[in-house]
Amino acid sequence: MTDRDTVHIVGVGIHPFGRHEGVTGMDMAEHAARAALADAGLTWGDVDLAVGGSNVSGKPDTLVSRLGLTGLPFVTVRNGCATGGVALATAANALRAGEAAVAAVIGFDKHPRGAFSSDPASYGLGDWYGRTGLMVTTQYFAMKTRRYQHEHAISDRSLARVATRALRNGEASPTAWRRTPLTEDEVLAAPVVNAPLTRSMFCSPSEGAVALILARGDRAADLCERPVRLASVAMRTRRFGSFEVFSPWLAPEPYHSPSVDAATAAFTAAGVTPSEVAVAQVQDTDSGSEIIHLAETGLCGHGEQEKLLAAGATEPHGSLPVNTDGGCIANGEPIGASGLRQVHEVVRQLQGRALGRAVPGAPRVGFTHVYGAPGLSACAVLTV
Repeated sequence: MTDRDTVHIVGVGIHPFGRHEGVTGMDMAEHAARAALADAGLTWGDVDLAVGGSNVSGKPDTLVSRLGLTGLPFVTVRNGCATGGVALATAANALRAGEAAVAAVIGFDKHPRGAFSSDPASYGLGDWYGRTGLMVTTQYFAMKTRRYQHEHAISDRSLARVATRALRNGEASPTAWRRTPLTEDEVLAAPVVNAPLTRSMFCSPSEGAVALILARGDRAADLCERPVRLASVAMRTRRFGSFEVFSPWLAPEPYHSPSVDAATAAFTAAGVTPSEVAVAQVQDTDSGSEIIHLAETGLCGHGEQEKLLAAGATEPHGSLPVNTDGGCIANGEPIGASGLRQVHEVVRQLQGRALGRAVPGAPRVGFTHVYGAPGLSACAVLTV
């Protein structure tokens, strides 16, 4: 493989996540894009291709009216929670194909308060599914968590440990939304949304934006002191028998999550094993989701999470640092930006310039994972 065949991240930018009255999604996207360009020492005129994603907050390609009317190709992506991963893959594939030498990837969203909910008809479902309450995603995640706890002996205390670590990491991250730490007992005592998950175990829809600047390998070293290689990125949808968001059926065992397929494809393409990962981001829509995704992505075995969490293995100083910026629980989830936030954090960790809690020992391999409706996942492997 030549330098022209590799893709590196040479600049990153973020608009803080949370609630920003009077600031539009486009405003946040412009802020993140300009920050990423400055990080790479580039101007918008140096960008050959752009890919943008947003779920509800505007048409990303209209950002050219703010960033510059240079005539570059600008692709718009809308793939639910995998929007960031698909945007990243689209840009990376264009660079590998020789269509561009430098690309920008931008994700943003500004969601209203309240749980995510959708029209059943948009997912091929009847009105009856909405009347059961299952279009409110908290019910789905609670059912999946309870089943997983039963099958693999995962305690409610482990659910609390995920949330307390997330909020502790969020406290140290200047771009996180929720920055007030809680004890495990406080998390467990919070109002129950859908058992076994309390309010403090869930993320919430939020606002924010992230941008990345990608460059082909033959350009990367000139633009960045320590470029991070995008070793692979893969997306997969659900298979027969899987029980997923807005997919209201379950076949007899075995059932197979798209997270398993996406992670396997990403690790295989990168030539990396899960055991080599030094810092990871996995979708933590809620505490149970993080626990499940740790095993589905191959970062640990099913049922091992109980001991890993009790031992502090997923802390920044542990053997498997996870969601070091607080993940979705501390940052909330603006859908178009969430997957790119994961990449932003891992890039900074691998470069030794984390905004919050830093992983010690100069980590060299990072991993990101997103999951969303109606059963899709995107994963990436990054290396230095």
